[in-house]
Amino acid sequence: MTGDTTPAPDPLEDTLLVDATLNRTVVAVDGPAGSGKSSVSRAAARALGFDYQDTGAAYRALSWFALESGVDTEDPATVTSLIEGFDYDIAIDPSETRVSVRGTDVTEAIREPRVSAVVSRVARVPEVRHYMVELFRSLMASSDKPGIVVEGRDITTVVAPDAQVRILLTASPEARMSRRSAETSTQSAAAVGESLASRDRADSQVVDFMNAADGVTTIDSTDIDFDQTVQAVVDLVHARTD
Repeated sequence: MTGDTTPAPDPLEDTLLVDATLNRTVVAVDGPAGSGKSSVSRAAARALGFDYQDTGAAYRALSWFALESGVDTEDPATVTSLIEGFDYDIAIDPSETRVSVRGTDVTEAIREPRVSAVVSRVARVPEVRHYMVELFRSLMASSDKPGIVVEGRDITTVVAPDAQVRILLTASPEARMSRRSAETSTQSAAAVGESLASRDRADSQVVDFMNAADGVTTIDSTDIDFDQTVQAVVDLVHARTD
């Protein structure tokens, strides 16, 4: 990034939520990379009969768009200029995984290492974050199910601070590395560990995702398996909404 790399104050902290989720349960889930928040959130949404939104996919999609457009991802102005032509679409039914940009299916492409390498840089741009928050709220409002599980950065504090259920899903660094290694056959355990540490460092420049804010419930999955973690989320939702 050019110039001062100190993160700018988030202009959205005082933004009022659009009352678009009235009569709909919103479950907000944050957590570090490798904590399982995406897979757990999707499974919990299925179990609850809710919709599901992976907000990280939008940042990845914009990062992919920037790379495909040949812009300098270290220049906030050029990254911001892409927003106007960023025609993004994502399926919010938890049984689907479709993500597209300008009609092109990028579901797999946004998970490529080249995208992972720049996504934190793109997400750090204040104008991008402002646009994304409005996009996420619009997608939340489009749900026609009794509720929606929304996971990703800033969800519990900026995007949906008034969500009925707010969760910080975490696990020990060792557990996160083990789980991510099981998902990745092309990287050594050491490489996976360094990748997670690098992602944590980059993400921490954007938001504090390791400590639960007031009113946010921490679920530590270090010593419980996937199904137990999903059940913990489902049980918490029932406890808060029944």
